[in-house]
Amino acid sequence: MESVKIISTPLLLLSVPEVAKTLGLGRTKVYQLIACEGLPVVRFGRAVRVSAASLQQWIELREKRELSA
Repeated sequence: MESVKIISTPLLLLSVPEVAKTLGLGRTKVYQLIACEGLPVVRFGRAVRVSAASLQQWIELREKRELSA
């Protein structure tokens, strides 16, 4: 019998609920971060997605600003 290999690749784009879960925040707060704090998004029609790489960079930038303040 041939074994099946399941390849798990990390998501490139996260939905708002996925971002909320990742950050430990509510969905509404994530939308506030998008609107007021510059959290970068990619839009596909009405769908809003956040790049996993952009999210990581955005968090690192905020950390640097907090440390230098």
